[in-house]
Amino acid sequence: MSNLDLKPVATRCGGDASTGPVRELLTGRAVQLGESTEVRRLLPAMGRRMVGAWCFVDHYGPDDIADEPGMQVPPHPHMGLQTVSWLHEGEVLHRDSLGSLQTVRPRELGLMTSGRAISHSEESPRSHARFLHGAQLWVALPDAHRHTAPTFEHHAHLPEITAAGLHGTVILGSVDGATSPGTTYTPLLGVDLTLTERTATRLPLEPAFEYAALAISGSVDVDGVLVEPGSILYLGCGRRELPLLARTDASLLLLGGEPFEEEIVMWWNFIGRTDEDIRQAREDWTTGSRFGEVHGYDGARLAAPEVPQVPLKPRGRAR
Repeated sequence: MSNLDLKPVATRCGGDASTGPVRELLTGRAVQLGESTEVRRLLPAMGRRMVGAWCFVDHYGPDDIADEPGMQVPPHPHMGLQTVSWLHEGEVLHRDSLGSLQTVRPRELGLMTSGRAISHSEESPRSHARFLHGAQLWVALPDAHRHTAPTFEHHAHLPEITAAGLHGTVILGSVDGATSPGTTYTPLLGVDLTLTERTATRLPLEPAFEYAALAISGSVDVDGVLVEPGSILYLGCGRRELPLLARTDASLLLLGGEPFEEEIVMWWNFIGRTDEDIRQAREDWTTGSRFGEVHGYDGARLAAPEVPQVPLKPRGRAR
């Protein structure tokens, strides 16, 4: 998915990772994505740019698109990151410059590693379900892997965890003995949790990771803090378990990973290490080199916005 801001700012990714548990509730902001989809942007947020290597989170829906085209994101470029497509309802048709053509359905993982350069489009199929509901997430690639060859993975079947009143699907990484087949380049976790009303449980965690929880639907107390759709709760590091209490039937995403120590520049759809990285990527996309071509999308590709006149400076976090 693209960042469709016409005047994107350079994101100072990082910020201090906590050395212990915290409860920092952050509210997302509304962003228009294409002609018919509005998303809640939860990362980056004011005061909290990353959770592990997770650096971008949009939550959208549930939207009634029975009489609408639904998601329509034209071909656009990515560099230095992975995109994670995650649905609760609906379908998204993915096309990319590698020639991939894949419909991603609920609880299936669409994982694109941009590496040095890729372009893709995302759209609701012409014949689609009534509702569209899901999340789009980005993962920053570490310097050692940011120039890797681009790839696309589709995993229709993912490992699950269960307990009384709880069902989990492991999107990336490992939890409670279940490991996703999705490729990761830093220690990372993404798990989709569904709880029935009044369920009280505890989820095992890795104390070296920092975590955040965002509600997809319903209401759930996460370590005693009410989390509802439109907000994300940053939890910090140093936890061995996470108490959960469902006030209603609820679903949430738990994201985690080792604090990302590198300094990066994130602008538009690119992650680099220097101002020159970003400006060269924009030039390559504008001139039609490096990022390839997406075939089959009915429409023009996205034009890159103008890079700010001031130099883009990398920023990081101190653990």
